[in-house]
Amino acid sequence: MIEEQLPPKTFKIWFEPIRALKFKDDVLTIQVASNYVYECLEERFIDILRSSLKAVIGPNAKLEYSVVVENQQKAPLTTTLSSAPLKKPETNTIYLDKPNQIGLKNPFERVNNRLQIDSQLNPAYTMESFIEGSCNRLAKSAGTAIAKNPGGTAFNPLLIYGGSGLGKTHLAQAIGLEVKQNFPEKVVLYVSTNLFQTQFTEAVRKNEINDFLHFYQLIDVLILDDIHELAGKTATQNTFFHIFNHLQQLGKQLILTCDKAPAELSGIEDRLLSRFKWGLSAEIKSPDFETRKEIVLYKTKKDGIEFAPDVIEYICKYVDNNVRELEGTMISLLAQATFNRKDLTVGLVRDVLGKTVRRQAEDLTVDRIQQVVCEHFNIEPELLQTKTRKREVVQARYLAMYFCKSYTKASLSFIGSQIGKKDHATVLYACKVVNDMMETDRKFRIEVEELQKKLYCSC
Repeated sequence: MIEEQLPPKTFKIWFEPIRALKFKDDVLTIQVASNYVYECLEERFIDILRSSLKAVIGPNAKLEYSVVVENQQKAPLTTTLSSAPLKKPETNTIYLDKPNQIGLKNPFERVNNRLQIDSQLNPAYTMESFIEGSCNRLAKSAGTAIAKNPGGTAFNPLLIYGGSGLGKTHLAQAIGLEVKQNFPEKVVLYVSTNLFQTQFTEAVRKNEINDFLHFYQLIDVLILDDIHELAGKTATQNTFFHIFNHLQQLGKQLILTCDKAPAELSGIEDRLLSRFKWGLSAEIKSPDFETRKEIVLYKTKKDGIEFAPDVIEYICKYVDNNVRELEGTMISLLAQATFNRKDLTVGLVRDVLGKTVRRQAEDLTVDRIQQVVCEHFNIEPELLQTKTRKREVVQARYLAMYFCKSYTKASLSFIGSQIGKKDHATVLYACKVVNDMMETDRKFRIEVEELQKKLYCSC
């Protein structure tokens, strides 16, 4: 009866593993693998269970869950199907009778019967090497406070957001390293959202959700990078919701990174978004001139490199997009000077950067981008504002939206209103289409690069 009301995959994941233990006096006792399964059945499938069991057993039907945790059994949890679901049971004790197998490279391993978890932190991402400026002061100050008292500040969770290459991952991992240094007994783990999703999928496939949850329940400081990648992944979001609640309630620290502010995230459940806002959302912006200069000076000192003051000034004025591009530029310049046996002069720097660095001009506007794109495709700009679905016009419209989002500070709503009178969701979709095509279509990617050059030249 239940199988007929659910998709085959859903039934296989949640109901096939259930075992009926006994039936007496209108009470059916079933065995489930964990509290997590119990919670999901109560939250998502209680109506189906209620109607099915009432139809088979009668109006006085009751349901008991026998929760098994790593070969140990708790007292049954009873649900009276004629009333509202019970509150969630207390958190299970985690029994570690066997190592978990959740798909991490080394999720945890035993050494002399002691549990050991690799933090997955990069030792190069230290607080010392994270240069503070007005663009990131709030985020770093919050991180420093957390490192001294993880889970004990108002910054839980700490959500660090900003564009690519601005140092979100660096700061998040630096906090983890500081915690490890200050509290060696704390269990710290850094994991990308992509890897978290992979682990979850593998755990579902192998029927090891219990192991997956137990592993994450052990963490004292969880650092989840790029949480925007949870968008649209409902099952993974549901699992992370339970992990988040568990860690929060126990006073554990959560550190999240994202490319947007929580209010701008789409495809994330409201209940998760509300929890992201419980603590502090700290933005990291593009570094200003003084901060860029401090970064260059720190790196030259650390690597034993000498750059003339006028060279440093020119680099910091020219490379103004993000920290990653700034560091990459310095490596490229040093290689040019070393291999070509030339002094690193402003002239050489100007020549190298002109070929390697994408510079965003301040006067690049939505109108100017539309004009350049239309000239490239040899179509009238007015066509972008029509509802025509001609392939070349749709492609030009999507590319114009993509470049406007990438190279201007205009909001998505404003971009959509200026290009075809579309909404912000259409702009996001257009950007996704362009990104996907660039990854799969080499000819299209070359055309995008050609358009980029025309945009630079038009500045």
